[in-house]
Amino acid sequence: MTFSLRPAYHDPRTAELVARLRDYLDGELADYERERGITPASRLTRADLEPVWRRSRELGFYGIHLPEEYGGQSLSYTQLAALKEEIGASGRVLSHSVLGDMGGPLRAGDILKHATPHQLDTYLLPLLRGERACCFSLTETDAGSDVRSMRTVAVPDGDGYRLSGHKVFSSAGPFADFAIVVARMAGTGEQDGEKPRFSAFLVDLDSPGCRVEDGATPMSGEHIESDIVLDDCYVPAANLLGEEGKGMRIALGRVTTNRLLHCPTVLGATRRALALTLDRTRTRKVAGGQPLLMMQAIQHKVADMATDFYAARSMTYAALAALDEGREVHAEAFMCKLFVAESAFRVLDEAVQIHGKEGLTQGNEIEYLFRKIRMFRILTGTSEIQRNGIAKLLAFHH
Repeated sequence: MTFSLRPAYHDPRTAELVARLRDYLDGELADYERERGITPASRLTRADLEPVWRRSRELGFYGIHLPEEYGGQSLSYTQLAALKEEIGASGRVLSHSVLGDMGGPLRAGDILKHATPHQLDTYLLPLLRGERACCFSLTETDAGSDVRSMRTVAVPDGDGYRLSGHKVFSSAGPFADFAIVVARMAGTGEQDGEKPRFSAFLVDLDSPGCRVEDGATPMSGEHIESDIVLDDCYVPAANLLGEEGKGMRIALGRVTTNRLLHCPTVLGATRRALALTLDRTRTRKVAGGQPLLMMQAIQHKVADMATDFYAARSMTYAALAALDEGREVHAEAFMCKLFVAESAFRVLDEAVQIHGKEGLTQGNEIEYLFRKIRMFRILTGTSEIQRNGIAKLLAFHH
């Protein structure tokens, strides 16, 4: 893999998809955002997103990774990653709605194979068509890195269950029709020696006893999170996803793959920051009228930034290639998540430094990207959790 801030692909299919995606992101979607005055801090509505879901579906991007039976194109992980990288590099606010990250097919992911025909027809196929949207409700205030300490409980009640609890950081919650909620089965995990059992449920967000509240605003400033508050909310047995007690396995089932697939989006954003920074160093004049890039201190900074990016990108695509070959990549996924998060942060920190006052100013894209990228060292598993995983695998498998 060679270094480039606008990668070209030898595989004709990937090259064609990337070219079409760039055209859409830089053209039609950019115009759509401009007409509506959409910024990263906008309070987005369902009316903002639905046209993007539908148009992305028409263009073949929404759910493109899925098997053909679900309207996708059965992409390899490497092909999907190339598209996710372009999404991250585009600078578009609504780019998360193009492949279906925001409440769509990428969010639903692997649960398709656990769904009954009723669940497919009512919830998941409409989701794949861009007609419905979901959020994933796992995290609680005191159950983040340790999800098994969750308090949300499911009590069997006749031909169904009653759910009570408070979920936080449900991404896409403000736009979703239903949530995939993981809850602890009542009577498990409370007594000593009783192992907690967890189940996953499809919960209609307009059900009695279910409230969607404004979530905390993350440091990126985006309004995309909700709290899902369940108060004796009745869920019919037909909405149990998979088997009772198998909910955590369903929730965390593709965690290795998902951990890896978050990396290309972050790499894309890092690539954009690097491109913006290089533009700045070429056009910004310093004393004597020289461009900033003529200063050796700045040359060394951009050299390190580009090298960090190249290393992070190379290891990510190497791990994705191994995954496409059907190999186990547990350690590699931990390593990529760790290295991509930490190196992206270093690149953005230097990008702010080189941009000076503009890099500190809200409304400047570099300032926004810095905040957005900083979050990735915590989201989808902290850097410390990744190190724990790597060390454990080294101890037991080597």
